[in-house]
Amino acid sequence: MKIRYLLIALISLSFLSLFVGVSNITPMALLDFKSEETEIFLISRVPRLVAILLAGAGMSIAGLIMQQLSRNKFVSPTTAGTLDATRLGILVSMLFFANASTIEKMIIAFVFALAGTLLFMQILDRIKFKDAIFIPLVGLMFGNILSSITTFFAYKANVIQNMSAWLQGDFSMIMKGRYELLYISIPVLIITYMYANRFTVAGMGEDFSKNLGLAYRRIVNIGLVLVALITTTVVLTVGMIPFLGLIIPNIVSIYKGDHLQKTLPHTALLGAIFLLICDILGRVLIYPYEISISLMVGVIGSGIFLYLLFRRKAYA
Repeated sequence: MKIRYLLIALISLSFLSLFVGVSNITPMALLDFKSEETEIFLISRVPRLVAILLAGAGMSIAGLIMQQLSRNKFVSPTTAGTLDATRLGILVSMLFFANASTIEKMIIAFVFALAGTLLFMQILDRIKFKDAIFIPLVGLMFGNILSSITTFFAYKANVIQNMSAWLQGDFSMIMKGRYELLYISIPVLIITYMYANRFTVAGMGEDFSKNLGLAYRRIVNIGLVLVALITTTVVLTVGMIPFLGLIIPNIVSIYKGDHLQKTLPHTALLGAIFLLICDILGRVLIYPYEISISLMVGVIGSGIFLYLLFRRKAYA
């Protein structure tokens, strides 16, 4: 899996994404800077593409960090309760801080996402039976508990339909002025690359890390903060995208190994490519209507997840 092939695929799919949609836009139409096609292109198509690239790369890297720190290939924001904790945080911001700005809501959701992820990591530390399949099942149960709490209070406050619609992963509403929060992912990805070697060492265990002079707890906390920050920005901007942070790092590790600094660019690129493919399919399968990105990624991602489970059993 050479990086130049991933770049070629990314550029090709990005070009295709810009010209797929209900409104028929051609490259020649963009030569007229005052045309309606150009306006749609700049206000809707370009922001949508940028959002897909940032969300795909961000969630994939978040999954990679979690898998490295937890030393389990089946841990991700989907299977560790991070997405569900973020959802609970958003509900709290809606119920108690209705007039809060987007940044304030993001801070509240970030606190809940970080607290949920930290709690899951604490649960891992206390579980002696650390089977690779058992751990994500614990995370899914933990996430379902958080989801049930969220659903209960949303039902009591009569906002359950609003929550469900708002958190459904969807790029169709992304346009200029409604996606810029995702730019936070860029410095987060840079910081992740800077700490990549330390995350790799931390993934070898607490005792090993301390013997090498690494501040294990501090590195783990930095990693979890980065995961919570990426997850919060994606959920607030796009909605919930399942399985992305789970399957992409696993696919990359099969071909590139577990050295985080070497796999980081491949993971980011493949995550963006996978999300682009799902988005394009969602736009053309029932054209002129759209299938939400959370549904497309959920269906395709769950199939790949099952394949990874069976593959692990075959090559155990």
